[in-house]
Amino acid sequence: QVQLVESGGGLVQAGGSLRLSCATSGRTFTSYAMGWFRQAPGKERKFVATITGSGGVAYYADSVKGRFTISRDNAKNTVYLQMNSLKPEDTAVYYCAARRTPDWTSREDLYDVWGQGTQVTVSS
Repeated sequence: QVQLVESGGGLVQAGGSLRLSCATSGRTFTSYAMGWFRQAPGKERKFVATITGSGGVAYYADSVKGRFTISRDNAKNTVYLQMNSLKPEDTAVYYCAARRTPDWTSREDLYDVWGQGTQVTVSS
């Protein structure tokens, strides 16, 4: 069973950047599609970005397209979320998720393993 540990969250001013990392255990990392989701205070968790097992295809929520980039280093068993031009509305707990198939999806219910989350706060 793969385990996920997120890091890289913090407090940043609007317009700034952060890079989140999600380190995974296990020996079959390329078999997993990976995703990032976020949950703002008082709101439901929402899809942010996803990437296929090979890293060849990525897909983004419209709200982050052009500002966020998901990537993965399969040699390091790690997936990243580079977040640029951050806005106060990006403030949320960000979760990394793994799906036991290399095909991407934006559906939260199709992910099998979740990290504990990392807080991102963007001040205006």
